[in-house]
Amino acid sequence: MSEKIKVLISEEDVDRKIEEIGKKISKDYEGKTVHLICVLKGGAFFMCELAKRITVPVSMDFMAVSSYGSGTVSSGSLKMIKDLDESIEGKDVIIVEDIIDSGRTLDKLIELLSTRNPKSIGVCTLLDKPDRRVVDVKVDYTCFNIPDEFVVGYGLDYDQRYRNLPFIGVVEFED
Repeated sequence: MSEKIKVLISEEDVDRKIEEIGKKISKDYEGKTVHLICVLKGGAFFMCELAKRITVPVSMDFMAVSSYGSGTVSSGSLKMIKDLDESIEGKDVIIVEDIIDSGRTLDKLIELLSTRNPKSIGVCTLLDKPDRRVVDVKVDYTCFNIPDEFVVGYGLDYDQRYRNLPFIGVVEFED
């Protein structure tokens, strides 16, 4: 079986929306330093582009978590693969995600980070699949709401491929 990638959101539209979200974050955090936490691996492309468009001081850190185990449905428990390198106590934190679907992993991540005494926690995502939501999580900044389709590009992958596409594409499988 092979696959074909159909453009869902163009590179130009992605760039334009990230610029818009960067301006909104800059306005909302005026006079503050924002600490971006990237959820690896998919969020790396988005966070780097977003950080370049935020005009207030930015610090950043990275973490890798999973709630899937060996299955394809979230287990609801959080497995830490890579923790933060520094404390977030007293910081204005924004968790940066590539995509939010069920909300289970993000909910557990917010719960975990809240125990570390940040000043505030916000959430910013490139893509949101609200139709798949099973846990109500507050998302402060969303670039695009998308239908329940399998997407790649801009950090999102299929079997570690297609992360480097500069657009968001839908994977179409062919025989």
